[in-house]
Amino acid sequence: MGLMAEIFTWWAGQTVGTRFSTWRHGQLVGEDEMGNKFYQSGDGKKRWVIFEGEAEASKVSPDWHGWLHKTFDTPPTKDPLPRKAWEKPHLPNLTGTGQEYRPPGSITHAAPKASTDYEAWVPE
Repeated sequence: MGLMAEIFTWWAGQTVGTRFSTWRHGQLVGEDEMGNKFYQSGDGKKRWVIFEGEAEASKVSPDWHGWLHKTFDTPPTKDPLPRKAWEKPHLPNLTGTGQEYRPPGSITHAAPKASTDYEAWVPE
């Protein structure tokens, strides 16, 4: 990311102010599988994330979300959440990407063909 993008955009990672504040007051706590980096202030009162790529809140996994919102005191790097056998891996919001979920019968799928054994009722 270039310096101009940091100065004029907030959705492309971090701004210059966030970079300076993170450098000055932030302590790196960990990094998730998507490349997002999680920080906290020296006194532990503030917690934040620097996104890898576009700033999209749905890119934060549930365990890191819990840490960011102080549901958990210890970060997932030290005390990971137990996983159930039926849990799927975390995915970000895919709406508008072409990879979104499209259920059968939605307007993006072709309607199923009607069977040939149907005859419409005609009043006498």
